[in-house]
Amino acid sequence: MSRCELSGKGPQVKNLVSHSNIKTKFLVQPNIQRKQIYSPSLGRSIRLQVAASTIRDMEHVGGFDTYILNQPDHVLSKRALTVKQKIKAQSKAKRTTRGSDK
Repeated sequence: MSRCELSGKGPQVKNLVSHSNIKTKFLVQPNIQRKQIYSPSLGRSIRLQVAASTIRDMEHVGGFDTYILNQPDHVLSKRALTVKQKIKAQSKAKRTTRGSDK
């Protein structure tokens, strides 16, 4: 069963309700895509399994780096957590180099 590495979206059990109100359980899978997402702060692409709705959310928020930094750690996969830590380290390094130039 696939799960989005950034938002944690996974399969859901729902009821299919007929006209006669008979409820039948069925499984709804999220639209998971294997995508290469570019990180401007790292300067390279990262390959992740991401839901299509998460891609739309990333574009709305302002990009991959902003989205992943705002996500709570318990939602992210292990691979996404390592990317988040690298982005944080990179932005911290950029801030310290800017401060020494003054």
